[in-house]
This record gives sequence, structure tokens and C-alpha cells, in this order.
Amino acid sequence: MQDPRSQYPRPPFPLQPQPVPGKASKMDPVPDHGETSYRGSGKLAGRKALVTGGDSGIGRAAAIAYAREGADVAISYLPAEEDEAQEVIALIEAEGRKAIALPGDITDEAWCRSLVEKTVEGLGGLDILVINAGRQQNREDISQVTSEDFDRTMKTNLYAMHWIAQAAVPHLPAGAAVITTASIQAYEPSAILLDYATTKAGIVAYTKALAKQLLKKGIRANVVAPGPFWTPLQSSGGQPPEKVAKFGEESQYGRPGQPVEIAPVYVLLASQEGSYISGEVFGVTGGAGVA
Repeated sequence: MQDPRSQYPRPPFPLQPQPVPGKASKMDPVPDHGETSYRGSGKLAGRKALVTGGDSGIGRAAAIAYAREGADVAISYLPAEEDEAQEVIALIEAEGRKAIALPGDITDEAWCRSLVEKTVEGLGGLDILVINAGRQQNREDISQVTSEDFDRTMKTNLYAMHWIAQAAVPHLPAGAAVITTASIQAYEPSAILLDYATTKAGIVAYTKALAKQLLKKGIRANVVAPGPFWTPLQSSGGQPPEKVAKFGEESQYGRPGQPVEIAPVYVLLASQEGSYISGEVFGVTGGAGVA
């Protein structure tokens, strides 16, 4: 056992601004995605998963955990993230699982639909869909949120979710699972994250509605709503640099969560052990709660 308050690094952290989309390898401290710390137990043996944003952050942790639990995994990511994506591909393959790399921009509807088809073709099916990739850029005032900002955040966080889910549903068998990534921002929005918080609230509503449709087909859909997690999303403009240096200190833990700490929730929601869980929001917020 460990005291969870001191299990991982606490702020203050060094100033570390990065250009979008940001890289985990350039963060200080480097996030723990479970590369050496996650241990599987066969909960997803034979399953076939697609994880968007699987190169870093929460998506990377979910992809690693899924492979360690016995699933084949496809990950989508931006072409600029190729080097870190290949690290994840290698980790999946090291477990003896099939891995598919899908570089592309999910603000493109055609690509969203294509990546689903490539996954189904490459893995021989699809029964776990994790829609996780997101855009977060802080803006101090409403006047600074340009139409281009708003449009790209909406397309990355909401439109892509719809396009990918719509393309995937016809391929999902009974017993499959859809998992989306929202945020505590859906319930406690920060003043500097107008567009981001709006999309995260939308993800919650969309997934709850989708869950009602899909359960008629024996497919479950749930939402994970993280609090402050130590990912490149923060240091690449998600928060101002001075807030990144103190990131997570306001949580009851006094630190941000590490991606590996949320991976077991994605495993539960994908596994048969979560068979009676659908239309739910799972908050992992360091004690802040959701709603």
C-alpha cells in the first residue's frame, strides 16, 4: 500500500510551455502512462479496441492497459505525434498483441470514417471504442476566443466524436463498449476554457443519449470525466504556463493524477465486469467529484 497523496510528484513543477500538440517526453516530470507500472490480468482477452488520442496522456494509458489485458489495439493520433505513437505501438506489440497506427486529423470527417474502417479491417472487427482525443487551449477573455478557435475545438471534441461513433456503431456487436472522455470542466467550468468546457458538457449529454440507443443492441456507452491529469494537453496551451507549474495543487490530493491512475476505469468500462454499467459518468477527479 501507498499513501495516494505522495504516490506521484507534487507541484511546484518547472515552467514548460510547448507548442501544440505537445509531447509527454518533454514534460517534467514525465507522465506515468503505465509503461512499467500497469499489470494486466486478461480481462480483455481477444477484444479489439480503437483509442483516439492514443499517443499520449489518458489515451496512451488506456491503450497500454488494453494490450496488457489481452486486447488488440488501434490508436489514432496527429501525424506530428508519430514518434510517441510508435512507442505505444511497440508497447502493444511487446504484449504479443496486434497494433495499428492511424495518423491523421480527426477534424476531417472523411478521415474519422476511414480510421474506423481501417481498424475493422486491420483487427478483424471492433468491440471497444474509446473516443478520447481532445483540443484544449486557454483564453483569458471571451474576446480572445476566435471563430477559428471555437470551430476547431468543436470539431475535435464533438464533431469527431459523432463521426467516429456513427461510423463504428454498425460494426459493434452485442457486448461491445463505447467510452468517451469528458472532464470535470463539464460540471465546474474554468473561466479560461469557454469552448473546451462547452464541448465536454456536450460529450456527457451525447454519450448518455447514445447509451439509450445502444443498449437496445446490447452495447454499453459510458463517460469518464477526469479532473486534473498530468498530460501534454496542459503544457501545450491547455493552461497558462504559470498554472501548469502549480497544476493539481488545488485538488484534495495536492497533486495531479497520472494517466496510469485512470486506466483501470477504462478497463472496467470495456470489460464484461462492467456489464451492468451504461449511461453513467465516472468521475476521476482527485476528490472533487462531478455534478
